[in-house]
Amino acid sequence: MTLASRALAQLATWPDLTRAVPSCGLGRAVSSAQGEIAHFHSDRDVDLRLTDRAIRRFAKDLKHSGAIRIVPGSQWVTLRLDAASDVDLLLTLVSVALQAQQSWPDPADRPPVAGCNDQRGKGFVKADLGAF
Repeated sequence: MTLASRALAQLATWPDLTRAVPSCGLGRAVSSAQGEIAHFHSDRDVDLRLTDRAIRRFAKDLKHSGAIRIVPGSQWVTLRLDAASDVDLLLTLVSVALQAQQSWPDPADRPPVAGCNDQRGKGFVKADLGAF
């Protein structure tokens, strides 16, 4: 079992999340009542929608993690799952993302964008996730 499939299986058990087809059309996703949260694009790469407010709040910490890539102008961050600790980080950040989506709207937040970072030419290799 890959790290991504293990993370997806764990997230699918959370009561606030459901498996979904990603809006970008590639891989697998999980969504909350407020919209998409994470897209699993390969057995190692996950895009996570944190919202503008959450990214601003945690930017310094996120930039210091070698597992996270921030794309300027995006409400999504990309996580590279190379170790079990990266899955733990993903699960923590999904919790942050759920809280960010449910909190009072930030006037600086832009409306949710349908495209995740995979649609922004990040250069990671896309993979068929039929085994998920």
